[in-house]
Amino acid sequence: MTTFDRPDPSSDLHSGLHGDPRSGAGPAPGLRRRSFIGYVLAGSTLTVAADLGLGRPARAEVPSGPQVPELYDLEDLQTDSALPTSHLIRVVIEKDGTASFALPRTEVGQGIITSTTMILAEELDLPMDKVKVRLAKARPELLLNQLTGGSNTTFSTYTPIRVAGALARERLLRAAAVLFGTTVDRLFTTGGVVSDALGNSATYGELASDAASQVVEAVEVVLRPKEDFRLVGKPRNRTDAHDAVTGRKKFTTDLDVPGALPTMVCRAPTHGGTPKRLRNKAAVLALPGVTHVAVVPTGVAVRARTFGQCIDAIRQMEVDWNPGPAAGESDKTVLSKLRGGELPMAVPDVPLLAEQVDTRFTFAFRSSAALEPYAAIADVRPDRATVWAGLKVPILAQQNVAQAVGLPQDKVTVNVVTGGGSFGHKLFGDHAIEAATISKAMGKPVKLMWHRADEPRQGRLHPMATSRVRATMLGGEVLSFEQRHTSVTTDFSHGLGEMITSQADELDPIGLGGLSFAETIFSLTQELPYNFGVVTQLLNEPLEFEDVFSTGSMRNIYSPDTCVASELTIDQLARKAGLDPLAFRLKFLKNERVIAALKTVAREGGWGRRMPAGTAQGIAIHKEYKGCTAVLAEIDCRPQTVNRDLGKETVTGPRVTKVVIAVDVGLAINPRGLEAQMQGGAMDGIALTLTSSCHLRDGRFLEASWDNYFYTRQWNVPKQLEVHVMPSDSETPGGAGEAAVGSTAAAVACAYARATGRVPTSFPINHDQLSFKPKSFEPPVPPSPTNGLKLAR
Repeated sequence: MTTFDRPDPSSDLHSGLHGDPRSGAGPAPGLRRRSFIGYVLAGSTLTVAADLGLGRPARAEVPSGPQVPELYDLEDLQTDSALPTSHLIRVVIEKDGTASFALPRTEVGQGIITSTTMILAEELDLPMDKVKVRLAKARPELLLNQLTGGSNTTFSTYTPIRVAGALARERLLRAAAVLFGTTVDRLFTTGGVVSDALGNSATYGELASDAASQVVEAVEVVLRPKEDFRLVGKPRNRTDAHDAVTGRKKFTTDLDVPGALPTMVCRAPTHGGTPKRLRNKAAVLALPGVTHVAVVPTGVAVRARTFGQCIDAIRQMEVDWNPGPAAGESDKTVLSKLRGGELPMAVPDVPLLAEQVDTRFTFAFRSSAALEPYAAIADVRPDRATVWAGLKVPILAQQNVAQAVGLPQDKVTVNVVTGGGSFGHKLFGDHAIEAATISKAMGKPVKLMWHRADEPRQGRLHPMATSRVRATMLGGEVLSFEQRHTSVTTDFSHGLGEMITSQADELDPIGLGGLSFAETIFSLTQELPYNFGVVTQLLNEPLEFEDVFSTGSMRNIYSPDTCVASELTIDQLARKAGLDPLAFRLKFLKNERVIAALKTVAREGGWGRRMPAGTAQGIAIHKEYKGCTAVLAEIDCRPQTVNRDLGKETVTGPRVTKVVIAVDVGLAINPRGLEAQMQGGAMDGIALTLTSSCHLRDGRFLEASWDNYFYTRQWNVPKQLEVHVMPSDSETPGGAGEAAVGSTAAAVACAYARATGRVPTSFPINHDQLSFKPKSFEPPVPPSPTNGLKLAR
């Protein structure tokens, strides 16, 4: 990015863009803004792009002894990786006056299509309904600029999109000036129309061809100042909300691809098991509706007229299986191996009178399954392949599909479809690769859907982990705070590793050279913003777990576990210091944004109010993704609440009755969307602390579907949930999608400890209570529904 501290406001390049639109006034005197370089691309209509690849802003100085994320975090890594190809993100002004933009990220419910539409409409001075944002297909030329994850989408695309939008508007003004025989400084735009004071006007559509260029031009452009924003920063409903609630929104299984029939897979009873042979293929093929059966690496696939018929066929299959790499493993054996791989503490020499606090916590396996199960459509031909799926790393999926079906990458088209949630699941192209493999084996298009029972048993899991903390105190001061996190291997093969490799020169100056991918991600995301003397947070993932479990970086990656462990320990330090948990945190916090957020939840949540025995408040903070959250939670652990009757095979336990969140993400593009993200993060945090986990017995995960994987239920949704968006003078947004997960999980854990008088050490707290009868493993799915086949055509 080339920066110019004071662009000349008298230049007609900048005139008419900001200030009073009718007077053409330039920036206010003394206003300091940067200008950017954009490209006007050759074509028959106006096409523009940003160029941010020439540099990056200098970072501000940081206090002595900072942690890695204070210097360079995961947001920086992902954004820097995207810079070299940022000029390939293009905005097109169509001849009908609309602006079209193919977003190289994936919408999975986080609202980025809405926020992107707002950003473009702001810079273009267009109504939002004239901005058409769609999801881009896999574009290999984008290299590392088409990954959705780490709460990075808006942070990394905000400026490129604004530059492209501002450049398009500037070119339209120039074209209008020629048409009207005037100068740009006498023009103004309103709602997609360029006008002057004499009554001349032309729509963007009428000007699009004249504004187009026959050659590629590099052009300087100035962005709209924050004080002139009319859309960004104002609450907006989701642009797709109506379609979502009326059933009109199209997800993968809603697509009508010619010839693609429902397809499912019979999967092994053990995690990661593979098929040897299908003993009764002829009998399965003779079942009603069944058209094809094929043994593939992941199981035995069946294609039929309906999904119900696929389920019926799976239940009739007689399959010999190879045991998976997890055969014989259980929660107990995995935990034993984790403890054997724990890194030692290294507390420095301290005075003899110092006090030491040691804590140890265990976190069970958890499923990252989303509301929408894995689903993909594939049509593989001898000379080409086409795939449709919700994918957060579509370029890597394209490469993997090509490899799986034996085609060159440029013969594989990957269409990115809006996903019904992700939580890390759709970082992987497992479903797309499997669908393509099945399509090739059958020689027919397939519409693959995983069964709900498949998700927790064979799908991606958040790894089991232990987290240990040792802290030393002397005279009320914390001298050291060490955290050692030991985890089953987290799979980052979805492409994040490629970005790390490309940024090796960025990482070396801050001492990360030589770390594994997982250790690098851990170091770039973990930050403890307290003045606790010597602070270290380290990760170890023992090699014996490599390729044993299907894992992934579930929402907020390592932070929910590490935050729970550290904030529970901080409550114990507060007790030793004789201080209220809030007062203790405020004494040691070193970041003003975190302090402001913490004070906000304490005030708005009524911290310290008198509560009945068996109920309590908990408070926690988390700093990540260029922002921070603070959460106050209230919990009811009284016997009449914990032991209430919720029906057959339903987990019981404490109820979270109140959650108050304060979030600081810098510039909030859509505060209403941000509030929704915080609410979703709170639900995740409650589930992780209280109820949701997978039980491993003899290589098999017992959970199957949502009726026995206990995500936060309606009975445990807080009666009161408040979200306070902190004011900010930041010019750019930070990450928001995962921000409330870790802090909510920690606040609920702290509230539970205060309500019961016992610090929980195993999460979720109900993991040792098996509240359901496990479903069958052979057959691997329950019977098909009996009330829907008559509706099939």
